[in-house]
Amino acid sequence: MTTALAPKRGIHVSDEYEPLMGRLEEIHPVLDGTADEGERLGRLTDEAVGALLSTGALKVGIPAELGGYEFSPRQVVDTIARIAYADASAGWSYMALQMVAGTTAAYLGPEAVAELYPDVPGGRHAIMAGQGTKPGTAVRTEGGYRVSGRWQFASGVNVATHIHTAALCEETGRVLVFTLPKEQATLIDNWDVMGLSGTHSIDYTLDDVFVPETRVHEAATTTTHHGGAIYRMGLANMSGVCHTGWALGVGRRLLDELKAYAAAKSGSPGAAVDTDRFRAEYAEAEARLRAARAWAMEIWAANEATLDRGDLLTTEQETLTRLMLNHTTWSVHAVGQTVQRWAATALIRRGPLQRFFRDLNTGTQHITSGPVVLQSCGKWLAGMAPEGRWVFLTLQEPGE
Repeated sequence: MTTALAPKRGIHVSDEYEPLMGRLEEIHPVLDGTADEGERLGRLTDEAVGALLSTGALKVGIPAELGGYEFSPRQVVDTIARIAYADASAGWSYMALQMVAGTTAAYLGPEAVAELYPDVPGGRHAIMAGQGTKPGTAVRTEGGYRVSGRWQFASGVNVATHIHTAALCEETGRVLVFTLPKEQATLIDNWDVMGLSGTHSIDYTLDDVFVPETRVHEAATTTTHHGGAIYRMGLANMSGVCHTGWALGVGRRLLDELKAYAAAKSGSPGAAVDTDRFRAEYAEAEARLRAARAWAMEIWAANEATLDRGDLLTTEQETLTRLMLNHTTWSVHAVGQTVQRWAATALIRRGPLQRFFRDLNTGTQHITSGPVVLQSCGKWLAGMAPEGRWVFLTLQEPGE
């Protein structure tokens, strides 16, 4: 069955941006104040989840035509940064949930969307969590697919109503994304980690679960049934938006925590923060964070302009987008190292400094900022793969 595709529309810049940022500022004390309890539980607390849902923040990624906010990429970056600043685990869970809630609505046809998004303005819509980078297996059957496998990192799954998961179709060799009720998956409560403990990024399995073809889309698709230009850049670039915002929010919080620590210690006997070296290194960290944000916004401004014209991102733009995310992530990691050097024993005690430091050093391990993607960026930029094209996180050359 074929379904009508969305007309080509430009980038949607939402009027809901400023009001939502105000509401997120109001719930900052809740997210900040429940973060330690979320770590203990291994998931966001009910209070934190309720606060996030009350702001309407999960509408950020959902197409405007369905009643969502459909933020532009730069608006999404700032939104995730604001939440991650309050609690890195809340920011991480949120970025995953809002992205998949939006892309699923964009890439599935009208029949599935009517079922999954019956009343977005009224808060009645599906929330998806799951893994899209390590596929399971899918076998074609009448009316759909039978999916099996084990996946990791279902961030925010305690909030979700549905699973979003990738599997390799045995007949075609294509990687597809499947959406199914959470109850059809077996959840494995094994999230015992150094950082981002509150994200509930547990494993899950599917055992020969039937998923109708109406709830399946290509993993690398840029073809939309709903929404505007933002969805035409595909899942990999959407993920890049999210991780950029998360890193910038965490970096800002760490520097602000170090600033507060320095103010409290200054003037005490032998205070290291009263040295010229501390002041210089703090200034360097501030410059590094601000430069990373400036380049991120420059990249996304250019990407938005391309998409707004109705074009897809060029290979150069996709390469620079991936490189910018790597640069942002590891620039913020360097900021964290500055914080570690100067926070002294405050960092080894429970509190925001320690928690954000552990969360940062966990978040940097995500595949989107890994060495293989960076090497591929260098390969294209150095002219060693001029015909290469990005397929999700892989730079493929002709014949591969």
